[in-house]
Amino acid sequence: MKNLITTLKNIWKIEELRNRILVTLGFILIYRLGAQVPLPGIDARVLSAANEASGGPDGLLGLLNLFTGGAFAQASIFALGIMPYISASIVIQLMGIAVPYFQKLQREGESGRRKINNITRYLTILITGFQAPGFISNLKSQWLNKPIELADGTIGYVFVNNEATLFFSIMSIVVLVTGTMFVMWLGEKITDRGIGNGISIIIMIGIIAALPGSLFAEFATSLESQGGGLVIFLIEILALMLVILVSILLVQGTRRIPVNFAKRVVGNKQYGGVRQYIPLKVNASGVMPIIFAQAIMFVPITLVGFSESEALQGFAAAFTDFAGFWYNLVFFFMIVIFTYFYTAITVNPKQMADDMKKNGGFIPGVKPGRKTAEFLDDAMSKITLPGSLFLAFVAILPAFAMQFGVNQGFAQFYGGTSLLIMVGVVLDTLQQIESHLLMRHYDGLTSTGRIKGKSSGMMAQ
Repeated sequence: MKNLITTLKNIWKIEELRNRILVTLGFILIYRLGAQVPLPGIDARVLSAANEASGGPDGLLGLLNLFTGGAFAQASIFALGIMPYISASIVIQLMGIAVPYFQKLQREGESGRRKINNITRYLTILITGFQAPGFISNLKSQWLNKPIELADGTIGYVFVNNEATLFFSIMSIVVLVTGTMFVMWLGEKITDRGIGNGISIIIMIGIIAALPGSLFAEFATSLESQGGGLVIFLIEILALMLVILVSILLVQGTRRIPVNFAKRVVGNKQYGGVRQYIPLKVNASGVMPIIFAQAIMFVPITLVGFSESEALQGFAAAFTDFAGFWYNLVFFFMIVIFTYFYTAITVNPKQMADDMKKNGGFIPGVKPGRKTAEFLDDAMSKITLPGSLFLAFVAILPAFAMQFGVNQGFAQFYGGTSLLIMVGVVLDTLQQIESHLLMRHYDGLTSTGRIKGKSSGMMAQ
């Protein structure tokens, strides 16, 4: 505890780090305040009562609501959040694999990165322009002409004066597109002037915003239950801590491949001749396989919803039960498949081998070039299998939690996309803070940080 207090004091001593943290907190506050501002023409009080009565959005819409910190259900000006930007980034990333123009931009360094960022922004506007009318249409179909009884017994309407004119729709679309672009700007400013990856932090803050309410609801439910309700709640918290530790192992797990560099003598100085390591991550694909699998799982359910066939309706019912056997079995195997797919398109052993060869590096016992690429590909395949199984297991943990009686709102923090995003973003932000401390000869936040700092210093010598 004493070391932690000393580290926090050191963080506050470093002016640049202190300013970055304060800027990050300020932008986060702006985002959370904006998420509470409803669209013009929406009665926030009535909508809140309507959501409480209906249980809020579920399925894919529930996932989107989670990522936006409840802004989606509240019909906020930030209702679409940062997700259109994430969708645009995924599209551009996939095009970088198949389209030669984007492959060329990726090789152009900083200028190419700026062009890709600009294209991503324009694509974000286009995607938001398609999603915003869908959001307004869903809002109309759900609440227009539907009276809502409020807590004081009065009747109200979600739409002010129960009207949703063409002007309202156009104005709302413009506001939603502008809100998404503003959130994207906040994320980029956090990255440039704050600490951590701004886009990831905004998503994490949206997820964490739902945690206090879910935790309190679970605590209240436990107290109301018969027979050791408080003890069960404590067991649930301990189980959650264990799952977080397992997720940290999944995010941080790597296999280090040793690489030697040939000695070169330039003038009176000697370069190379040292051993370094290539860290191959057990989970190189992050949370993308879960996101892809969830998106694919909702496609047949949506299509079946337009059919009147009783057989297909029964099929849809089986796959809308997120705690059910068939949904989680298919979900599990799809995550494994997408983990291999996404790892294959993001990790390029051939390019790694070519870069290593150009810099005079080689893996001990392996010939440079093609043999090195085959060795790296084989090593990546071996560690991807346990990584994919581990990732799929973490993704379906909320279903197990619900089987044990945990509320759905609190169960979502036992695994899946939300938990992995929170763990990954927190670890990445802590590593950036630690790097600032080590650069100024302070101890890091963890003992491993101090070891890394010492080893990097020895390497520099």
